[in-house]
Order: sequence, then structure tokens, then C-alpha cells
Amino acid sequence: MEDWKRVVEPYTRPLFFAHSRMTRGKTLGVRGLVVDERERVLLVEHTYLKGWWLPGGGVDAGETAGDAVVRELKEEAGVIAREAPKLLSVHSNEQFFPGDHVLLFRVDQFEAGDMTSHGEIKNVDFFAIDDLPEDTNRGSLNRINEAMRGFPADPLW
Repeated sequence: MEDWKRVVEPYTRPLFFAHSRMTRGKTLGVRGLVVDERERVLLVEHTYLKGWWLPGGGVDAGETAGDAVVRELKEEAGVIAREAPKLLSVHSNEQFFPGDHVLLFRVDQFEAGDMTSHGEIKNVDFFAIDDLPEDTNRGSLNRINEAMRGFPADPLW
């Protein structure tokens, strides 16, 4: 139904990147590793990208990275953080978008709320780390393995 967004995304990406570069200079993104009481991790499936991802997005002008991850969790997954997010790692996203960096934050204390993003997220769910979807985004999978299984941190997203 919304697969058309995945078809047009590669064509609209350069426009998004150009806009981001003009309004942000170097870009900074955040991803949230939300872990529930059963040690399951939260993943989202976008309408415009293939696979499952850690929720997150760009840091807006005038916004801290911590505020951005809290906002993105609420928008994309309806997750309301009940603690300050903990910075886990910093990664270069040069392969996907030159000049971009992604910060990974962890949130363990949260409650469910309403998603405020409309049309961006197809599915939201928690998964055991031994039962992640086969199409989990490589960068997200790497961050989960680093944070939850003690794998060495890779500076590249």
C-alpha cells in the first residue's frame, strides 16, 4: 500500500540531503535503543525504507541530541522517555551521507503513548535480541550487538 514511498525514496534522497546540508551544515542524527523489562529492543519499520530500524532521526536547530532522541521516540513509536537518555556511542555515517554522524542513546525507563508522526512509520514492535527480524538494518543490528552483547563498537554506522 505504501510501498510507493520506498520506490521514490532513492530519488528524493538527494533533495533531502541538499536541504539538510543547507539548513544544518554538518548533520547530526540520533537513534534510540529502547529496552523493555524483558530485555527486548524496540524497532520501527518505515514506510519509505526497507527493513527494521532503531527509531531516530535528525537533530533540529536549537535542539540538544538528548531532546532530539526523546522527540523522535515519541514521534515514531509513541515512547515517552521517563529518564534522561544515556549516550552509548558516536558513529560516522559517511558511507550513506557525507558529513553525517549518528549518536546512539539508550532508554530503559519509558511508557507507551501515542505516536505523533503520521505516514512515516509502518510498524513498531519489541523484539528479543535472539529473534530480530531478518531484514533488520545492518547499522541498527550492529548497534544492538554492541550494546546488548558486548561486541566491539564500530565507529562507522
